[in-house]
Amino acid sequence: MTASTVVEPVAGFHGLGLSQTILDAVTKAGYKKPSSIQKAFIPRVLAGSDVMGQAQTGTGKTAAYLLPYFERWQPSADRDPTALILVPTRELATQVCEEAAKLAPHDRIRVLPIYGGKRMDGQVQALRKGIDLVVGTPGRILDHLSRSTLVFHKVQYLVLDEADRMFDLGFRDDIRRILKQCPDARQTMLLSATMPPDVLNLAKRYMRKPIVHIQIAPKKVTVEKIRQSYITVDKENKYDALLRVIEREQPRQCIIFCERKIGAHRIYTKLCGERKRVAAMHGDLEQNQRERIMKAFKEGKIVYLVATDVVGRGIDVMGISHIINFDLPMDPENYVHRIGRTGRMGKDGVAISLVEPEEGKELTRIEDFINKLITEEQLPDFEAFIPRVKVEQEPKDVKPVYGQRSRRYSQRL
Repeated sequence: MTASTVVEPVAGFHGLGLSQTILDAVTKAGYKKPSSIQKAFIPRVLAGSDVMGQAQTGTGKTAAYLLPYFERWQPSADRDPTALILVPTRELATQVCEEAAKLAPHDRIRVLPIYGGKRMDGQVQALRKGIDLVVGTPGRILDHLSRSTLVFHKVQYLVLDEADRMFDLGFRDDIRRILKQCPDARQTMLLSATMPPDVLNLAKRYMRKPIVHIQIAPKKVTVEKIRQSYITVDKENKYDALLRVIEREQPRQCIIFCERKIGAHRIYTKLCGERKRVAAMHGDLEQNQRERIMKAFKEGKIVYLVATDVVGRGIDVMGISHIINFDLPMDPENYVHRIGRTGRMGKDGVAISLVEPEEGKELTRIEDFINKLITEEQLPDFEAFIPRVKVEQEPKDVKPVYGQRSRRYSQRL
């Protein structure tokens, strides 16, 4: 596996080896200049290499693997797909298909999303009519393979998008079963924000050598243009603090992240009494509800989206100005993906976390992961933190118990 140095092309997309037909489609889609991952990824895929791309969220990875496929696409009477894109979530599958529709140079290119929550017979009918590119989640893909309604013997182009997330969600065995159904003589692309051992082992086993490893990673794993801060607040005061933050910030569009579905529903219900254009997004919603909500959010009809980590990855909405972590995520990596919903493609963004006094260790783990201290801020005239222990009652020989963050909190007691 070889690491690759990024070489800037001579003139934007024109320097990437794409045909005029594809360049016209790119221009029509509104793209003006390629991102770093697109500059490095597209020429190597066009050269026929198996490529691993590592880049932070919101850097244009979807177009990086779609454009080379469209460059090679040829009309065919064959009804079986020639390309497969595996993704971890339904929302990402929908987004990839939308991007494909925007970038496709011909309306003859047939693209189909395949994921759970949709009627199987509708997908079967679409497959019978003939599909070029399948974008799907592993579980539903396996359902079709078991029914022989989908075959991959013609697949020449395979993409594993957000591979680390698919492993996190327990799709390891599903991915391997699917890859065994694809021809050995194929080109494989793997994209991931991180490259844990499981992902690297998958690459070594299923990708052809030499594998080009492109890493577009800043020194810090979060975008510098995102203003990150936290507010210390007792649990019983968090909702009031949320309202104060919203009133102060006046977000253009905002995602309020909760760790659990029940918490998201509770905050959504309360916020509906305070604000207009509020919606909730979590795993208990039916797929058609999730799609309607995401469509409205992308169109700007929803300002406040209360959500779990179901929208922490793969959702590209350019209008999001603020991310508020009502609950800190258990996994520091999820913090990166949450705040990556704002500050997209070079735009400024704001990420504010409401942190309970007992969560010092969790906050420190996040800071260690992103290699950055998050600024503490105050809400003027708001008693966000109510000390549970008075200073005069605290024994001098007792050490603080809030981990590395304890000094900040103890100063406020």
